Amino acid sequence: MDGVSIRLATAADHAALGQVMFDAVRHSASPYTPAQREAWVPEARSGPEWDARLAAQTVLVATQEAEIVGFMSLAAEGYIDFAFIRPAAQGQGLFRRLYDQIEALARERGEPRLTTHASLMAQPAFAAMGFVTTQPETVQVRGQSLDRFAMEKCLD
Repeated sequence: MDGVSIRLATAADHAALGQVMFDAVRHSASPYTPAQREAWVPEARSGPEWDARLAAQTVLVATQEAEIVGFMSLAAEGYIDFAFIRPAAQGQGLFRRLYDQIEALARERGEPRLTTHASLMAQPAFAAMGFVTTQPETVQVRGQSLDRFAMEKCLD
């Protein structure tokens, strides 16, 4: 994807990250039903709880022409909490570019492994990065059942 740069997120990016997540979940091609997607992300996340959650992690953002088109985060103990790409930017290698930098950061920190809970949409991308499914899961969110996968990748 030409003209894309990756940088650390700042607090000023938090509202835009909530919008990227909303767009990715609600407007991407998805195996989830519209009701499931609405339950997962009823609106773009913002506010003090969202800010605190992001501030507690290392968040990398991908920008193109000053617009944030994707982000991925690394939380404590090697947990990838967020990985979202705007629909128009999907399929262009952006997930891999963000992931490669997250993995490098985890290695610098001495993390022995990376873990995540991958949605049906994200599971193939994480598998392509070398993650294995440790357990399929179904979670209840606002009255909807959402399938996802606990996944991990050993780094040592």
